[in-house]
Amino acid sequence: MRLAFRISLLAISLASLLGAGAASAGSLVEFPNVSEREPKLLGYLARPTGEGPFPAVVVLHGCAGFSSGGSLQLADQLQDWGYVALAVDSLGPRGLTTACGGPFIDQPGDAYAALRYLSQQSFVAPERVAVLGNSMGGYSALYAVDHGLMAQYFRHFKERFRAAVAYYPNCGIPATMMTAPTLILIGEADEWNPAERCRVMVAHARPDSAPIALTVYPGAHHGFNFAILQPGRSSLGHWLEYNELAARDAEAKVRAFLTMHLGTAAADEPTAK
Repeated sequence: MRLAFRISLLAISLASLLGAGAASAGSLVEFPNVSEREPKLLGYLARPTGEGPFPAVVVLHGCAGFSSGGSLQLADQLQDWGYVALAVDSLGPRGLTTACGGPFIDQPGDAYAALRYLSQQSFVAPERVAVLGNSMGGYSALYAVDHGLMAQYFRHFKERFRAAVAYYPNCGIPATMMTAPTLILIGEADEWNPAERCRVMVAHARPDSAPIALTVYPGAHHGFNFAILQPGRSSLGHWLEYNELAARDAEAKVRAFLTMHLGTAAADEPTAK
């Protein structure tokens, strides 16, 4: 599919999801993948006003895909906090509309492609980039910074993720050794990705792992941070529902976590090494 046509389809999707005014807050970008054998990627880039350089966050979507809107909402929120945010479309360039039917292994590599792209932009501080995802994207964020998984394959990259945030991920990573401080936020009532699995993963993390902070919200379900899931609904046999108390607390924790590890503005320096 030609670039112009792909971008046109994505622009239509963005406009329908966010409204023309909201979509114009960011821009559509195309950037190379980590391998020439992989298709080029598309993304939604939101950035603060000014020259920067700003800290940045790579945003990874859930299995419903980029057009579900959640990752775009997160990108706009990060922009409001003073970060450059790049929400990556991992499915569209591969001709897919969903990845909910089975495993999807390409997204962590896409995160590194986005990291490299952001690091080449003059308005981004390349040493201050984090990765954040929800659901499938949350698992991919964990996968991207685990030394035994994706991080070892990109050790030749001069760019590194400084921090990772995962909303309700599948925590099926044994002998975890994170290469960057990691924050996991999940609901106790999550039927899709059980919170207990995250407790086990954190408890069995290797001693040389970077710190992993886990918050489990009582009564909260999958998708608890998206107000659009109010009232709740069933999806593929799992219950999704917004939880205002959990969403607000998680937002505060994410903002504080990113401030600690990335700083907040062009002139800021990270407070944690």
